[in-house]
Amino acid sequence: MIHIHEKTLQDLEFSTVLKQVSEHCITVLGNEKALQITPFSTRESLLYNLQLTNEYLSSFDNDNRIPNHGFDAITKEIKLLRIENTYLEVHSLKKIVSMSISTNDIVTFLKKFEDYYPTLHAFASLIEVTKAIIEKVDAIVDRFGDIKDNASPLLFDLRQNINKIKGQINQSFATALNMYHGLEYLDDIRESVVENRRVLAVKAMYRRKVKGSIMGSSKTGSIVYMEPETTMKYTRELNNLEYEENEEVIRILKELTNFIRPFLPLLENYQEFLIAMDVISAKAKYANSMNAILPEISEDKSMLLRDAYHPLLYLNNLQKKAKTFPQTIELKQDSRIIVISGPNAGGKSITLKTVGLLQVMLQSGMLIPVHERSKACLFDRVLSDIGDNQSIENHLSTYSYRLKQMNYFLKKCNKNTLFLIDEFGTGSDPELGGALAETFLEEFYHREAFGIITTHYSNLKILANELPFILNANMLFDEKTLEPLYKLVIGQAGSSFTFEVAQKNGIPFGLINRAKKKIERSKVRFDATIAKLQKERSKLEKTGESLKINEKKKLQEADKLEETNAKIQKKLESYQELYDSNQRLIYLGQKVDDLSDKYFNNKQKKALMDELFKLVQIENSKRKRVTAKEKKVIKAKEEKVKQEAEKVVTVIREQKKEAKKKAIEKPKPKVTLKVGDRVRMNDGKAIGSIDKIEKNKAVVNYGIFTTNVSMDELELVEAMKK
Repeated sequence: MIHIHEKTLQDLEFSTVLKQVSEHCITVLGNEKALQITPFSTRESLLYNLQLTNEYLSSFDNDNRIPNHGFDAITKEIKLLRIENTYLEVHSLKKIVSMSISTNDIVTFLKKFEDYYPTLHAFASLIEVTKAIIEKVDAIVDRFGDIKDNASPLLFDLRQNINKIKGQINQSFATALNMYHGLEYLDDIRESVVENRRVLAVKAMYRRKVKGSIMGSSKTGSIVYMEPETTMKYTRELNNLEYEENEEVIRILKELTNFIRPFLPLLENYQEFLIAMDVISAKAKYANSMNAILPEISEDKSMLLRDAYHPLLYLNNLQKKAKTFPQTIELKQDSRIIVISGPNAGGKSITLKTVGLLQVMLQSGMLIPVHERSKACLFDRVLSDIGDNQSIENHLSTYSYRLKQMNYFLKKCNKNTLFLIDEFGTGSDPELGGALAETFLEEFYHREAFGIITTHYSNLKILANELPFILNANMLFDEKTLEPLYKLVIGQAGSSFTFEVAQKNGIPFGLINRAKKKIERSKVRFDATIAKLQKERSKLEKTGESLKINEKKKLQEADKLEETNAKIQKKLESYQELYDSNQRLIYLGQKVDDLSDKYFNNKQKKALMDELFKLVQIENSKRKRVTAKEKKVIKAKEEKVKQEAEKVVTVIREQKKEAKKKAIEKPKPKVTLKVGDRVRMNDGKAIGSIDKIEKNKAVVNYGIFTTNVSMDELELVEAMKK
């Protein structure tokens, strides 16, 4: 049996979520129903309702949109149908017909598209489809909302007679009008209408000469409105017929109402079904507004909320066009409890509330804004202690109230419980409150409960480090600016950055140092160590992101290098051909030079010609026969390779010249740094000022912290102004 405490729903602002969901409803009763949503008490009903919402959400992305479920409430009509001898008016009948049509359309549609919406079809199949009410009402009431003439033989005759009498009234009135107008007894307007009857506008002086009944007079008294005597008998007859018509209409409506009365349970089902569809639709629209999904629901107690958003924060930031930072949180058997520490305003409480609110939403049949590969589980209880719970009515302090809460937790906590505690242990003496909080945490741990807490207490951070199934976590901060990065990091406790934050907010160094002396040295060292580790973690996070980006770049560069390698290989082959060609020409040149030298010494022409002819024959034996066109192409290719080679050689020569020039230039004289100079490290960007110089080492003040740096590693940014 699942039970989530009302206090937990208040702490997590669940009512605000319901208000936002209800705004997506299109009916009044649906809106009211949405505001009453509570977590489901059984796993089966919850999973069933999650599927209903998820299937409705899927209808937004396909062509088979579910028909409209809008309706006018028939609550009053249902009450009337329970009372004997009552009858429904025409507008009530029209509402019942409209509701019947809407319900029939949806049920029929879901049956047709059962493959798309199996759970919705199963839900709708419990509703009976009948056209009896629709056909019966349509036979009696026309599309304008009037009772049809042929609704009964008597009504037909009455209306025929009414029309006939109206004709006689008009005819007799026209006769009187013409007669008295000819006698000039009538005013210029001639006629008017009083009490829905046509009357003559008689001049006051002639009222005794006109036969008829006085119906009224003008404001000035100059005109008397009279109904001619000839039309009066027809009017009385008309009144009688209209009364009989009204009686017959009431009889017909009573008969029709008696026909509908046995369908009362069905009409109640129709209304409940359409209210349920309105709420399901509203949940789906709400999910769609924040890209929510149905995560995998695990059978065991393990959850992984990847890229989880706080719904209220996400939608609020969406309106402001501001960024919302998602969190990734995992709870499982070997990491049941997470202790989040770190400075305030870093997002600890939001992370805690995100997990709690998403869990409550999921267990109320709503989809949640997480990554599609997320996994969730269900808890029998979700307990929370969030915010300042000082109780004025009960005269309880915050700490007393929190102790009452802890007592409730101890009674209810077990292996099927998720507990969420913000600022665990605060409100009392830090030493004693911390010890008591540690005992509570140990108790929750031994009961195998799952939970997330936020704290500033060092002993809780140490306990989380010592127990195997509790994890420390912290919210990342920028190590230089101390601005929050709104990113949860599991596996390491967070420093409260108490003194660093105080320094950043302008508290004098002297006061901060005095404060440091007042507390135990070991506490300062512990907090300082955590702060240092947190800064290192922050650096590693940045390095990790940078490495991912670099890895992507390297892969792109590798592809480019492969392409470049292929081009270089092609060029190398061309250069090799050029080199071989040039080597052959050098060899021939040497041979010709040797023959020239020999001829120079012996002056024997015949021997020279024989040697030259032999050399030409040897070279020609190596040649292949090519056409003039092929020869031209080869020559052009060789020329291109030569030009490319010359370009490369020219660049290399220029680089060598530049290197020689730089070697000749004298190095710049080194600047002597002094106390007060603004400097930065050779490979860094942060600028600080020199506070002290000792043995070729400088103490550089960066505002938030100071550091010892070798003088050789510093470069001058700005000399101290004298």
